[in-house]
Amino acid sequence: MNLPRFYPVLDTELLARRGLNVVAAAEGVLEGGARILQFRHKSFFSRDVFEEASRVAKLCESAGAVFVMNDRADFAALLGGWLHLGQEDLAPRDARKILPPGSIIGFSTHNEQQLRNANQEPVDYVAFGPIFETRSKQNPDPVAGVEELKRVRALTQKSLVAIGGIRREDARAVWAAGADSVAVIGDLIPEECSQKSVRERTEEWLQLLAK
Repeated sequence: MNLPRFYPVLDTELLARRGLNVVAAAEGVLEGGARILQFRHKSFFSRDVFEEASRVAKLCESAGAVFVMNDRADFAALLGGWLHLGQEDLAPRDARKILPPGSIIGFSTHNEQQLRNANQEPVDYVAFGPIFETRSKQNPDPVAGVEELKRVRALTQKSLVAIGGIRREDARAVWAAGADSVAVIGDLIPEECSQKSVRERTEEWLQLLAK
């Protein structure tokens, strides 16, 4: 499958720490030109969270961008989005029972064995990382690095998304190592955060693709 090479992920916890609502952040990312956007929420899923996810999904639809729901197959099905699963989430084959036929599923992996196992799962793309040190998880997996990304690229025919601590200055090396797409969390959200600054940061990422 052809994934956008820049894959922004909006982490609600990070956004809360930096004082920006996820809907406003989504507006900034989409105004900046992103063609895909993942909604990532690692705390309790309340009705308010579903409402926020729904608003982000509608923004994506209006912008002609793909909406991706992290972890929750039920939310993805209700909102008509793609689904991204982690190692401890619902198994991809079980998620398929909830999602409409033909739905797109991504799957996170963190080492060679998990990547090999992912080849046997009914998923459309695989994420691998963390490539660099990341603060977006409380208990992150060991850093893989660019050379390991380059090595494991040959182990799967599925589209491969690199994730974990990737900054603008790292992007070209990560793409050159074989990543079809680069997922960005922390470097998408500046310390001095606003809808405008998120839009500008998105534009900076997309400008890398034009060079």
